[in-house]
This record gives sequence, C-alpha cells and structure tokens, in this order.
Amino acid sequence: MNGGRWRRIASQIGRSVTVWAVSTVTMLVLAGLLPDFELQSPDGDSATQIAVTAAFGAGAFGLLSALVWPLLVRLLLLVPALVLGLLVFFLNGALLLVALRVNPAAHGAAGPETAVVVAAVMSAVASATGGALAVRDDDAYRRRLYRLADRRRRTVPPCPTGHGTVFLQLDGVGHDVLKAAADKGTMPTVARWLGDGTAPGTHRLTPWRTDWSSQTGASQLGILHGSNHDIPAFRWYEKDTREVMVCNRPSSAAELQRRAVERTGDGGLLTFDGASRGNLFSGGADEQALVLSIAARRRSRETRSRAGYFAYFSDPANAVRTALSFGAEVAREIGQSLRARVHKVRPRVSRGGLYPFVRAFATVVERDVVVAAVIGDMLAGRTAVYADLVAYDEVAHHSGPHSRDAEKVLARLDRSLALIEKAAEHAPRPYRIVVLSDHGQSPGETFHARYGLTLADLVRAGCGLPVPRRAQRTHSGAEARNTVRAAMGRPVEEGGEQHRPSRRRSEPLVLASGNLGLVSFPDVGHRMSREEIDARHPALLATLANHPGVGFLLVRSEAHADDEHDGLVLGARGAEIPLDRLDEDPGPLAPFGPGAADAVRRTHSFPHTADIMVNSSLDPADGEVLAFEEQIGSHGGLGGAQSQAFLLSPTALTPPVAEGTELVGAEHVHRVLRRWLRESDGPQIPLDDTPVEAPLDDVPSGARLDDARSGAQLDDSPSEAHGGTPFAVPDGVVQDKSA
Repeated sequence: MNGGRWRRIASQIGRSVTVWAVSTVTMLVLAGLLPDFELQSPDGDSATQIAVTAAFGAGAFGLLSALVWPLLVRLLLLVPALVLGLLVFFLNGALLLVALRVNPAAHGAAGPETAVVVAAVMSAVASATGGALAVRDDDAYRRRLYRLADRRRRTVPPCPTGHGTVFLQLDGVGHDVLKAAADKGTMPTVARWLGDGTAPGTHRLTPWRTDWSSQTGASQLGILHGSNHDIPAFRWYEKDTREVMVCNRPSSAAELQRRAVERTGDGGLLTFDGASRGNLFSGGADEQALVLSIAARRRSRETRSRAGYFAYFSDPANAVRTALSFGAEVAREIGQSLRARVHKVRPRVSRGGLYPFVRAFATVVERDVVVAAVIGDMLAGRTAVYADLVAYDEVAHHSGPHSRDAEKVLARLDRSLALIEKAAEHAPRPYRIVVLSDHGQSPGETFHARYGLTLADLVRAGCGLPVPRRAQRTHSGAEARNTVRAAMGRPVEEGGEQHRPSRRRSEPLVLASGNLGLVSFPDVGHRMSREEIDARHPALLATLANHPGVGFLLVRSEAHADDEHDGLVLGARGAEIPLDRLDEDPGPLAPFGPGAADAVRRTHSFPHTADIMVNSSLDPADGEVLAFEEQIGSHGGLGGAQSQAFLLSPTALTPPVAEGTELVGAEHVHRVLRRWLRESDGPQIPLDDTPVEAPLDDVPSGARLDDARSGAQLDDSPSEAHGGTPFAVPDGVVQDKSA
C-alpha cells in the first residue's frame, strides 16, 4: 500500500472523527437547551459520563442513518413522495430513540416530539460538516461523488470518450429577461459564460421564436420529440373524442407523446443513453424521473414519475435541508404577497389558498430533486440529459415576469447552474451545458380585472345567453400544479367535469391558454365555419372582434374553401383578412410582429383547432397582453415577450443557425439539439433528418443505442449501458443557502 493510499485513509478517518465530534457537541448543546432531552440518569452523572453518552448516541445515530435508512425507504416506495418527505422526520426521530436505547449506560432519553427535533438538527449539522470538509478536499469530494454514482449499481461500464450534453430548461425565462439578469449581475454564472469583459465568453446567446402556442406543452414536445403538430393551445377540446386535452395532465401528456412518436417515427431526442428529469415528456430516455407523461402508468419503480423523489429523500440530510427551505419559501411567499397588498401593487392576482405551498414545491423541492438527478446523471456518464426547472415560471405567473420576486428566483437558478457546472468537473467524461427556455412571459393584467368579465362571459353574451353576475375565474395553466399532484400520488385530472362537455346546442365551450382563448361548439362534430357560426349566433363574431380586449380571431371560411388556406383573420371594425393575404396585408396581426402570420397559418392547419381562436389585444408600447386566466405574467398565445425564448450554447458547438437567420419553432430547435448531440458524441447519433424506428406500443421507450460505448448497431432493446442513477448528492453539493 503506497503512501498516497495511507494518506487518503487517514484523511477519511479524520473527517469521520470530525463529523462524529461535531455531532457529539451538537447533542450536548441540544440536551442543555431542550428540557425533554436528557443525557444523564435521574441521579445525575459526571461530565465525563454525559460526554460519553452523547458520543455513543451520536455515533449510533450516524451508523443507523447510514445502514438502516436506505432499507426503510425501500419499504416505503408506495408512500406518496411529499408524505415521504414529512415522514422522514418521524423516522429519523425513531432512529435517534433507538440510538439512545442501545447505549450500554442507558442514560439517554427523549420524548417522541423532541426526538424528531433533535434528529433533524443533528442530520443537518452532520450534513453541513461533512460537506464543508469534502469541498475543502478535492480528492475526497471526487471520491464522495463517485461513491454516490456507484450506489445503485455494482459495475460501471467503460465511459464513452465523447462529450456528454446536459440540456437545462429554465421554464418561462424569456431572452430579454435572461440578458437583463446577466447584465445586472443577478445571474453571475450566465454573465461569466457570456463574457463579462474580463474574459471571453464560453457560450453564445441566441433568441428563438416560439409557435403560436407559446407554452411548455407545445414547446417541450417539439424540442424533445421533434413534432408539436396539432397542439393549438395549453388546453383544447377534441370533437372526435369529446375530450378536453390539457398539456399538464398526465393522461393527456402520455397521449400527446404517443402521437408525436407515431408522427415522426423517432423515439425522441434522448433515445441514445439519455435521461429525462422533471419534464412533461420523456424524449425517449431510458432513465426517467419526475416525468409527467408516465405519471399515470406507474409501470415499475424505475419508471414512476415519483422515483426521483424517493431517491432524493433516501438521504435524510437532503430531506431536512429541503424541508427547511420549503418552509422558508412558504413564509417568503406569504410575506411578499402581504407586501404587495399593503403597497397596493397593480396588477395583482390572488395568491392565497394552497398557492404558497405550490410555489414552494416548484422553487425548492422540484429544483433540489432535479438538480440532484442531473448531477447523478453526469456522474454516471450519461450521453444526454434534459431537465426542466419550473421555478421562475411559477413565480412570474403570480408576481409578474419583471418583479423582484421573480428576480430572486433567477438568482437561485443561477446558483443551480453553477452547482451543475462544478459537478461536471468531477464527472467521468467532459460535459457541455446547454441552457434554453421553452417560452417567455408577457406582463399585463387579466382580462377579468380589466373588463369585469371573463372571456366565457363575453362569449355567452355574444350568443345571447345569460351571463352570471359573478364572473367565473378560469384555472391557472401553471406547469407546477399537476406536477405537485403527481408527486403526491394523486394525478387529479384538471376540470374533470368539463372533459366530456354537454352537447346541448346552446352551450359553447370556452377554454383559456394564457392570452389565447378557444371557443368550441361540442354539439357540432366538425370545425364550424364562419358562415355556420353566423347562422347560429349572428352577433358572436362581431362581439368578440370588436371588443377592446381582443386582438384578432381565427375562423374557417367556406367562402375561401378553394384557397390554400380556407381561413380568415377577423379584427375590429369589420377587418377580414384571408390567410393567403396576411403577408401583404397583416391587418389585425400587424402589432404582433414578424412571424405572426406563419404561426397563425400553421395552427389553422391543425385537425383540432377550435371553432374560434381568440387572441387578446397587445399594447406594443410595453408588450402587455390580457390573460384570460388569473395570471399577471402569461404565455400561451401571441404578443410580447412570451414568444421570445432563448438558447444559451457553448461556443464549442456550431452556431444554431447561420448569421442573419432566425431560429423559429420548437421543431427547429429539436433539429439543432440533435445536431449538437451528434457533434458531441459521434456518429451513433442519427443525422437531423434521419428517423429512428421506434416501437409505438411502449411509449416513451423508442429506439435505443444497444451499446452506446462501442458504437454498435441500433435496435429497439433497452440499453444496459447504465444502471439506476443515484439522485442523492453529497452533503454540501445541493446546498442553496438562500432558501
């Protein structure tokens, strides 16, 4: 055994003794502070005896946590993830009581409630101490990471020689928002990547324009699976099945993914040794966790959408840290909401009820688990990882995209990027980090707040139907809502009573997707024409088109059935522009900028486009739109910053598009990312226009690389290149102190 090996063993023993000593002192301090926690017998003991009792208790608690805790988690895999996060504290307390009882002196005692508190504090202190010591020793830090990477597999195949690629999606962060945050210093990691004047940048920032449906469902499906055909909005009604599709509903996400795979014949962006974390769709990855499209199926422990939560909470220190941050975020949201009310900030929406907990889940739990999963994937040497961080999007919906609340979330996301960048230095292969967004957000008050009625009320008035005196609020389309339900093991279908609307002639169905509204008549089995709508409700289209909160309408027209596009864009004061003439005369589309006509024509070609597509008005001066949902930062339609997403890519990769060319549409982004994977990992990744045979009976599986490391032939069998990826990360790695 050489001298270096002895030094590493001595260093490891030293760290263990230090953590034990700190834990012992912590136990002594807690015994002095908590009246229900004793480390001595009723007759009293000497200081030495008390210290020995504390040392034995701290050591036994540490050993039990290391040996027994993973077994307990395996026995609790059927418990909903959020319940498991709370159960951590009680089980930790039980382990402490056991540690005190196995003390030979039998002098330690604690009440059940006190044991929970003591165990939580000791886990947090031990985690912080061990992490601080590991960070100071790069060799120890690296060994700790490798041990975590090996935790769930016995053997590690040789790692590929090419670069791995990590795609990090910052949900809802627009191009201008990211650039402003970097320039202001809110996101120093991004600023350093772009070049801050002291050193050349390592990344380039490229804007890309979304489709008309500027929301995560359409964008992420196009990015991961290469097709977002027939997704007209965040939620829409399909007349052939009489179902309301909602992008963040598990059953809808699974069906949309199946359709995309069937259309492209390609399993997805991640079919080659990939991992999908925190997304709506799988991208064809072998390794999936927190993926909504598989939430309803629960085929096995590995493919459940909640698997990543179990893996993360298998480390009690993670649970303690995240739970404390969760509580702090709830308190932060309540304080920020109260301050907005006191200062009468406008625009403003309701932020009460369960929203503080939904926000805390999105900004703390989802962030911590996804970041840990990505780090585990890098340590396992995976070729492609795609992860979605929804924190900014959730907060911006309710606080505004340019608010101080949203800015603070951007700062914490930047620290997550820095953490992943640091972890990449310890990965067994080099990694390129690509950061992108799926859409931006446009500010503005709600349609309901501006005019005192909802879009549904306006449609009913135009149809001559009675309008309720109290306008009904629409559901929020925030992506985190159903993610929370899935994590709790309750993938509740949103608005279940509306999934099979009545076919009564007098009842139109009105759905909202940010500032995009969809009006359908369920009793008519086909997409109604403008002539049919006028015959049934002569005042409806004029009522909508002339309302000041409406920018334009899209309808089908029998009068233009012989044209390439049989559609009309309707606007105020009788404006009627056939789709074929929009390039020469944009009419009501003029304020929405270049590309609006192409986006509208593309959506018009979808089989499930609504009878009437309603886009809110846009204030060109400040980019404000009017959301048909209860959101003051919205996306889903045309207008403002919501259509300007970004792509932040390493300069080592080829430019996304040629200079002077615009990157348009999620499907185009998919082709760019696929090209970059080929550049990074070699010829086993197919060319941009090469479809991959994919089995349709087991979505989201799809084509896989049978042996990514050797460049073998492609087939449909799952890759055995990797075992399960550990998502628990070393103490001191996922430590967002700001939370």
